[in-house]
Amino acid sequence: MRIGGLASGMDIDKLVSDLMKAERIPLDKMEQEMQRLVWKRDDYREMNMLLRDLDNSIFDGIFRQSTYLTKSVTSSNEAAVTATAGSTATNTTTTINVTQLAKAAMYNSETAVTDNNGNAVDGDTNLDQVTFSGGQAFTTGFNLKLSVIKPGESQASDITIAVDPTTDSIKDVMSKINSHTDLGVSAFYDSETNKVVLTMKDTGSGAKLSITNDGTADATTTADFFSALGFSNASAGYELGDTNLSGTIDGTDGAIKTAGLDAQFEYNGFATSRKTNTFEINDVSYTLNGIGSANISVTQDSDTILDSIVQFVDKYNETIDKVNGELSEERYRDFPPLTDKQREDLSDNEIELWEEKAMSGMLRSDPILSGGLNSMRMDLYSPVNSTTVSPDFNQLAEIGIETSSNYKDRGKLIINESKLREAIEADPDAVYELFMSDGTTDAEKGIARRLRDSISETMGKIEAKAGNSLETNEQFTMGRNIEEIEDEIYTFERRLTDIEDRYWRQFTAMEKAINRMNQQSMYLMKQFGG
Repeated sequence: MRIGGLASGMDIDKLVSDLMKAERIPLDKMEQEMQRLVWKRDDYREMNMLLRDLDNSIFDGIFRQSTYLTKSVTSSNEAAVTATAGSTATNTTTTINVTQLAKAAMYNSETAVTDNNGNAVDGDTNLDQVTFSGGQAFTTGFNLKLSVIKPGESQASDITIAVDPTTDSIKDVMSKINSHTDLGVSAFYDSETNKVVLTMKDTGSGAKLSITNDGTADATTTADFFSALGFSNASAGYELGDTNLSGTIDGTDGAIKTAGLDAQFEYNGFATSRKTNTFEINDVSYTLNGIGSANISVTQDSDTILDSIVQFVDKYNETIDKVNGELSEERYRDFPPLTDKQREDLSDNEIELWEEKAMSGMLRSDPILSGGLNSMRMDLYSPVNSTTVSPDFNQLAEIGIETSSNYKDRGKLIINESKLREAIEADPDAVYELFMSDGTTDAEKGIARRLRDSISETMGKIEAKAGNSLETNEQFTMGRNIEEIEDEIYTFERRLTDIEDRYWRQFTAMEKAINRMNQQSMYLMKQFGG
């Protein structure tokens, strides 16, 4: 803490402060210059993000061949058949006549599950608390031994499910069956009818759910368990629902089993079948919904192609509008960045208004952005001279995309949608090649490839100058300039500290001299009787 002016009566603090204001002027200019660099760097990075968004939009839209190969599918009777088409599907009309839908095999109890008193069994009661109507009682743990053949397969899979009667109820056992995803069976206990229902997850004929015949006590217990659940004559080695143990089930034996069915249909008059109601023929995926006939028409999806091109044009116009805005933004040189002292003397609103003008025009007439825009315009206007490109569609204007005649639009694109749709419907492959033709020179490359090359080049120049958020200051030009100014600021601040110390030493020496003079004056006055 420094206290001055006791001898001289002068405000030494203010004198030193005023002197230091003049000394700080070069420092303020350096800090303002560094702030301008930071603002300009941030504006450059914002432009790079804008260009990256345009590049991603091109890549996700008109750059993808699948965009131009999208198919539209219509059905004359969606209640019977619906369909979707892949990119290689042929544009054609197919007639499908559905005579039978695929269904999954289903097994259910023939009778309600009751106890030995004839009462319906609660599905939540533990098994060891029930004696079933057939006299079955389960008091010790056992393994359910099941064997399943899925539709379309010939090899059976054996499944073992552990059951603990002291903690497991009928519903718990059903849940354990459901948790065995490899079994391919969905099971539940219907509390309204007190019956068990097991349904194969896959549709189609040939499915079989049997009790494993491995000669173990568990296989016998499994048979007893399903007998207790209302499956008459359940026996090891036989399919559930096989009431006559003949091994041939047609769905008539007490409705205990409903056999799985294949889908039966005619494809352009040819009778055929499938295990499921959804299948694929010639890259068209059909879904059978009901009995009946339908005409399925596959055509080029002109709407998707048109929408993709419109989205590209909109994104391009949005991008160049923002870039042109930066290039033409007014630069207010009379509004330098505020110093800390200036901020203290202004309100928040005044600071906001000042900095709005101070930050304006950082990229006005910037050569990197101007060059990038000019390159993109040339990419769009120049014809594509490639052997893969139709001479009828080698420029954007030929598919209905032209430059706005209004000079205020600064190169924005205008779409004639009817002309564009006509070109797409006439030759979608030619439209694709206009955008995506490959080649060794710019003249041979499609418009989308040229644009991405120009965008990449411009972004590279911006990053070399302004870097990105993942780079350190030493890795790009403006960052190195900022580091240099920071070093100059540090050195100058040390110099200011030395200058301030010198001023204080000088004023302190003056105070001491005045103090000695005052003491001598008082001494003389005393000597002369003052």
